Amino acid sequence: MDNARENSIRPLALGRKNCLFCGNHDAAKKAAIIYTFMGYCKLAQVDVRKWLSHFFTHIHEYDNDNSRDLMELLPHNLKQKGIL
Repeated sequence: MDNARENSIRPLALGRKNCLFCGNHDAAKKAAIIYTFMGYCKLAQVDVRKWLSHFFTHIHEYDNDNSRDLMELLPHNLKQKGIL
């Protein structure tokens, strides 16, 4: 049981350690955002590559349309809609 717990937190610890080598604070913040989205994908059981592809394909549809909410592009919302 201890190995399962250790294995579940290992990616977080590695990501945190990797942020030490990002070069500057802004880069570390951006890396943390990417790790967070990857965690959302894992939690929602969504393939990260499919989500990123969909996200980057559709993100600019939200540029000038203030009636749309970016929350629609989060992995668990796309999975609920059957898109991913």
